[in-house]
Amino acid sequence: MSSSFDKYQKRKLISSYFSVVLSIALVLFLLGVLGVLVINAKKVADHFKEQVTVTIYLKDTAKDIEIKQLEKSLAMADYVKSTQYVSKEQAAELLKAENGEDFMQFLGLNPLQNSIDLNLKADFVTSEKLEELSKEALNKGYVAEVSYDNDLVNLMNDNVKKISFW
Repeated sequence: MSSSFDKYQKRKLISSYFSVVLSIALVLFLLGVLGVLVINAKKVADHFKEQVTVTIYLKDTAKDIEIKQLEKSLAMADYVKSTQYVSKEQAAELLKAENGEDFMQFLGLNPLQNSIDLNLKADFVTSEKLEELSKEALNKGYVAEVSYDNDLVNLMNDNVKKISFW
């Protein structure tokens, strides 16, 4: 009788060892996944922030030298990741490819403006910095408008703060 009781105790002991090892392994695995997420969260947030595009629309009266000077000064700024000049013709082609229709046939002229697209570094994608950049650009006489999605920037920054808090 005692041998069957010993076998039962050994089986119970082996199953408890197995459950303890499995539980510890699962906890360590989940901690590892959480650690990887925390480490990569900043990289992912920075990647999405750097995808925000600020578009500076230029007046038709802007001279080529002014445009090149503005583009070079922006490219050299420490807060700018990349710049790209988009002419009215390129913008028309992009819009035509996006919509699948040639809007210039209806209008007879190209109403689009020359522009410079900016992608900022992640640390500078804040409402305050974008507002400052916008005011600085609008002070130039040949800049018609500065466009960016302020709501998206605010939402993104709020979400990054919430995620980094947790």
